[in-house]
Amino acid sequence: PLLLLDLGQAPTVTTDPEEAIDGADVVYTDVWISMGQEDQRDEKLEAFDGFQLNGELLDGSDAQVMHCLPAHRGEEITGDVLEGEQSLVWEQAENRLHAQKGLIVELLEEKVGFGFIL
Repeated sequence: PLLLLDLGQAPTVTTDPEEAIDGADVVYTDVWISMGQEDQRDEKLEAFDGFQLNGELLDGSDAQVMHCLPAHRGEEITGDVLEGEQSLVWEQAENRLHAQKGLIVELLEEKVGFGFIL
């Protein structure tokens, strides 16, 4: 948010999914039920009802879709959106792989002084 303010932009905070997506360049979602929270499943599904990232919500929007994976299709995101034209999810996952490889190389070089190319 501070970066936005530095750029003369004000962040919008809303609980309305349609308002949130209006004019958005990117929409990011995550799982609603994390590992270890399975006992809260019903409570969380009820709390997040209406916030699913689906085709109806994206209709008329040019927003790109991101998700950190793994996705629970039919809960926080529908399969058609996950696999759709607006999805950057698989590119995002591939980029994360390369970033993780770079981090491993950096850590190994610091720890044991090896220099190598992946």
